[in-house]
Amino acid sequence: MEQLPRVLQFPFSKIKDEGFPMKGKWHSDFFGNDNPIVLELGCGRGEYTVGLAREFPDKNFIGIDIKGARMWAGAKEAHLNNMTNVGFLRTNIELLSHFFATGEVAEIWITFPDPQMKKTRKRLTATNFLEMYRKILCNNGVINLKTDSPFLFEYTSRVVAENSLPVCKKLSDVYAEPNAVDRILNIRTHYEKQWLSRGLTIKYIAFNLPENKPLIEPFADDIEFDTYRSYGRNYNEPKDNDTANFISEFNN
Repeated sequence: MEQLPRVLQFPFSKIKDEGFPMKGKWHSDFFGNDNPIVLELGCGRGEYTVGLAREFPDKNFIGIDIKGARMWAGAKEAHLNNMTNVGFLRTNIELLSHFFATGEVAEIWITFPDPQMKKTRKRLTATNFLEMYRKILCNNGVINLKTDSPFLFEYTSRVVAENSLPVCKKLSDVYAEPNAVDRILNIRTHYEKQWLSRGLTIKYIAFNLPENKPLIEPFADDIEFDTYRSYGRNYNEPKDNDTANFISEFNN
């Protein structure tokens, strides 16, 4: 990870003492253009980050996660394909404001996060997180949630409704109507394929986040919890036989 040029890793201790030198300068210092910046939070293997970057060369994409072992797959793919509109940042989501300046980000993607059914403040679409996103988003920036979780989809829908946030698109079953699936939603991650193989539906909601509107946490105690769990981490892991060869070639 440390050798990949499109990957940035900054421990909190360094950020706290020195700050992040690229904050407010992602366009000029990292991407070298003024194209909109889009973040994928909890990007995992980076399938969506890389997939979106392929589909939209006129935008810049940054995958963010704390787990480098997962992020390695997407970072490696981006490097092998010389993708200059994609990068990866290894850090905690809670630290976003240390890395991005006000209005520097145009859009945020949240793909298949843990629904955190028992811990409201840990849900990535809770109002405390939305307030944090608002510090770095441009006015009316877009939040995209793609999820298998009926609980998180209903909860997020209530957050949007309670706060009268403008809805860009809302689908309770992304693949129920083929004509409704565009090139953005048709990117399928490892976990999405897992959910689909189990007969679960994929849900999507995109909404705008106005700059100065106060946010209210909705009542959500009556939302039913999801009745299923993810497979273990090692379930059906795809075999990446070229990883060793890539490391050798990269080092040489």
